[in-house]
Amino acid sequence: MTVFHFTGIKGSGMSSLAQILFDAGEQVQGSDIDKYFFTEQPLRDRNIPILTFNADNIKQGMTVIAGNAFPDEHPELVRAREIGVEIIRYHKFLGDYIGNYTSIAITGAHGKTSTTGLMSHVVGGYKPTSYLIGDGTGAGHENADFFVMEACEYRRHFLAYNPDYAVMTNIDFDHPDYFANIEDVYSAFQSLALQVKNAIIACGDDEHLQRIQAKVPVVYYGFGAENDFEARNVEKTTKGTTFDVFVRNEFYSTFFIPLFGDHAVLNTLAVITLCQYEGISPEIIQERLNTYKGVKRRFTETDIGNNVLIDDYAHHPTEIRATIQSARQKFPERELVAIFQPHTFTRTQAFLQDFADSLSLADTAYLCDIFGSARETQGALSIQDLASLIEGSAVITTEGIEVLRKHEGAVFLFMGAGDVHKFQDAFEDLLK
Repeated sequence: MTVFHFTGIKGSGMSSLAQILFDAGEQVQGSDIDKYFFTEQPLRDRNIPILTFNADNIKQGMTVIAGNAFPDEHPELVRAREIGVEIIRYHKFLGDYIGNYTSIAITGAHGKTSTTGLMSHVVGGYKPTSYLIGDGTGAGHENADFFVMEACEYRRHFLAYNPDYAVMTNIDFDHPDYFANIEDVYSAFQSLALQVKNAIIACGDDEHLQRIQAKVPVVYYGFGAENDFEARNVEKTTKGTTFDVFVRNEFYSTFFIPLFGDHAVLNTLAVITLCQYEGISPEIIQERLNTYKGVKRRFTETDIGNNVLIDDYAHHPTEIRATIQSARQKFPERELVAIFQPHTFTRTQAFLQDFADSLSLADTAYLCDIFGSARETQGALSIQDLASLIEGSAVITTEGIEVLRKHEGAVFLFMGAGDVHKFQDAFEDLLK
């Protein structure tokens, strides 16, 4: 039996794929750096071996699945070539693997992870479903009908996929280290559109997605009256959101979600659209919406005393706005304190004023040093450049976390794609 060795197993997609193969009965192991990432917990729960990077990890009879972040010169990949072991890049392997199922690829600049989590949960209530979520969560079923997956546009990786369905949540400029501008991002999505086999489900409120051309039907959802699936009569409370869905101007059903913010309605509408297309009843949809618990690092709440700490992956101005809007809906009377760690120097530089404007929507903003990446460890600007644009903001360190205590009873939004969790951990230790 082949052993699947994952080079870079703690990567969010890699961890998810390793879990899927393991659940489906395959032999799985992997390697990575010796530092804790939240993506490794589900691997440890399954007793999947996690080794440190070493060429000696590679043995005859293995198949090596290589994370996209690792160059061909990586010692493990060099060894694999020397001894004739097959190497498959993560996205190429996944592209081949999904051919066995009715595949639903979920993509967009924002909302991919949340929509993938919700889609897999709802569809899984109808038929066995395997899923790969970008928060490092995956599950495989040997008799799965559906495969729901997050498909990332970065470096056009999603062009390795030919899915039955593609859900496109939005097109926005991000990953400025790779994409030149918004048109470059659009062209990537347009390329993917031509590879979809059954239908595209796209947010019609997004002006860029309205331009998508495809060989299959493009079904639009959103708040606008011109959409095929439209959310009307939206009612927001501190418990969640209720809305009516109209399909081509005919009333379809009323839904309640225990979720907050406009983006949560749009994500749910995408799921409802796919379900209606696949013949899944509104009763099953609502039943599953009631039991949805969310995904990791997306508005994840911890209550300590009368303080609410929220962990969120928001690392783009659009996402910060959505997170703050959700918090305002759920906690209308509370002070909102943003603790934000920018992720990569190129993104911080590209969206400097946008970051300042979005963070200013909180009552107070604290900033953590810019988190670099494997590709860029330094840049021409510092966190002070952002701080100078946000009135009343301050730069914070884990050692100086005490300063947050003066916001007793507030809602603290810890946001970022780096290791902002260490600031939340330090604050939790202080509160406890």
